Amino acid sequence: MFDYLLNDIQKETRDRARRFAEQVPAQLIRDMDAEKVQFPKEFLVEAARHGLLGLRFDPLYGGGGLDWKSEACAIEEIGTLGAPLACLYSLVSIVGEAVNTFGTPAQKEKYLAPTLRGEKFCAEGLTEPRGGSDFFGATTKAVPDGDHYVLNGQKRFIVGGEGADYFMIYARTDFSEGVSPHKQISAFLVDRDETVKVEHLYGLMGSRGGGTSRITFKNTPVSEENVILGLNRGAEVFNRMMVPERMTTACGAVGAARAALEVATRYSTRRKAFGKTIDKFQAVSFHIAEAVADNDSARALVWAAACMIDSGQDARRMVSEAKKVSTESAWDVVNRAMQVMGGIGYTNIFPIERLLRDIRLMMIWTGTNEIMNLLIQHEWYKERAAKPVSGRDIEPDAVGAEFEEEKNYG
Repeated sequence: MFDYLLNDIQKETRDRARRFAEQVPAQLIRDMDAEKVQFPKEFLVEAARHGLLGLRFDPLYGGGGLDWKSEACAIEEIGTLGAPLACLYSLVSIVGEAVNTFGTPAQKEKYLAPTLRGEKFCAEGLTEPRGGSDFFGATTKAVPDGDHYVLNGQKRFIVGGEGADYFMIYARTDFSEGVSPHKQISAFLVDRDETVKVEHLYGLMGSRGGGTSRITFKNTPVSEENVILGLNRGAEVFNRMMVPERMTTACGAVGAARAALEVATRYSTRRKAFGKTIDKFQAVSFHIAEAVADNDSARALVWAAACMIDSGQDARRMVSEAKKVSTESAWDVVNRAMQVMGGIGYTNIFPIERLLRDIRLMMIWTGTNEIMNLLIQHEWYKERAAKPVSGRDIEPDAVGAEFEEEKNYG
């Protein structure tokens, strides 16, 4: 029903991603959830072979030169496979954003081009054992030593870490007192070598098989040529990176929710009770109706955010809304799907329980939804301070509007 909002290129991109997703073996998804597979390298190799990696990036380095809306359509299709594959697919968009936007030609040749060809694999190091949302309190350090830096510290919950050939890592590089933490962080491209320890330490409730690891750097040498954008400019890289971080999550959540909705819908037209299929009962069909409305609403907001980014406007509030609304909507959709299916939905006979476990993490990673609220309210109040009323001021429309003495603001 949304096709009328897409141009021919966007439709073709969506259909190409859909065909690719349809070809992914069900056994791979099962093995990932059972943790028999820790990093499905072949999945990314195949995505590259289908020309689906780096859709928004410079064609000079193998990208598609497309817009955000095209990528949103593609990630929704990949999202139907579940969170781990959607996240691994999106890492190319996330890490690639930094290299494509801020990288030197040499960095693009060394890292971006082979990544888009499916020859190198990347991961991003944000979260530390000491905290997640407090990003600028990072304790990982990079100290200059001749023509390189020496990196020490830990990052955890690093999706794709087990299979990564290189990492995009934020580390503290200015240790002066009184300097804003936002001006003390730098972004590095760090090659994996014997000084980089990658460990699979913990079991995840969901989103399994994506190579989530703890990464420890012990005197890891990083060439000064691998600094992205410039020394102590990591905050600028981070702020730009938060767009693909949150948009890819939003798009993937729409796809995962759609998958759950499709399974529950089909089930409701087959399962019989009291002599008829359960879709004939409003107690069931109204759950489906709510799920349809939630999923369509989330997709509309995601596409609006994509269009806003492509227009060149500051889209921080819209992107934060898209991530928050789509993940919370997906959570509601998958819960409704499980309610429609009853007890069997709570088993591994259907993929609903796996999608529920996957989607729960989406409200936490790439900035919790509480952080999204923080950003939304901040941007909203800033906009209202610049322009107190958007459109008609309706306060004078109240019957008692003239009683100014009653408008006591303390």
